Amino acid sequence: MDFSNSSEFASKVVYLPQIGSTNTELLHLSTTSPEEWPDFSVLVTDNQTSGRGRLDRSWVASPGDALAVSVVLRPKTFGIKSFGWLPLLAGLAMTNCVSSLVEEGSVGLKWPNDVLVNGEKISGLLAEILSSGDAVVIGAGLNLRQDKAALPIPTATSLALQGISGFELDDILVRYLASLRRLYEDFCDANGDPESSGLLTAVLEKSSTVGSQVLVQLPDGTEFSGKAAGLDNDGRLLVALSNPIEIRAVAAGDIQHLRQ
Repeated sequence: MDFSNSSEFASKVVYLPQIGSTNTELLHLSTTSPEEWPDFSVLVTDNQTSGRGRLDRSWVASPGDALAVSVVLRPKTFGIKSFGWLPLLAGLAMTNCVSSLVEEGSVGLKWPNDVLVNGEKISGLLAEILSSGDAVVIGAGLNLRQDKAALPIPTATSLALQGISGFELDDILVRYLASLRRLYEDFCDANGDPESSGLLTAVLEKSSTVGSQVLVQLPDGTEFSGKAAGLDNDGRLLVALSNPIEIRAVAAGDIQHLRQ
């Protein structure tokens, strides 16, 4: 399969016709053979059989129906303190990718890293830190050719359902990698600072969460609701509660947008 366009933006692009999980494999390869998998190396497939999402959820699609891509990032100018922004950075890159294919105003980034089209999920991302603590593998899944019956939840969509067809994987991947590379280089140049790099402003502009009423479900099972008011310097979602009046910073959890 030809990935000549995508290869222009990556250290290397390796396509596998079938794999359990691109993230699991790239985590392993990046740890055991770091010299062979330098910064911005890419592993990609359109047949992932044991994909993993956030909170250990499974993510599976029929062969050819979805793009699964993982990228290893080995930043030299910032450390783990700024790693919380990398999932948002990748989510923004995928938002830009999807926006270049469908009507831009309909595409938004749901915190922390789901991409929505008219409120329906078309992409999700998962970031995992290497055991060495100095690199991150970011996996992204993008629904390509599914019809409604093939999607795992009613509130999901695909490029096909948005009227996009007749593309090769390279046509899609290059859009994601080009945006990811530009955002990542700007973030590196700013030493991992979300404000001076422009990342904070760009994420807020694309966010479909900030400004919305949300229900927050935390990993321990507790939940609360309030208005998503912004992001802090670590990329955590700030939620304003009315009773009691306070601001809570959410680092991890499920966010449900509530009708206003």
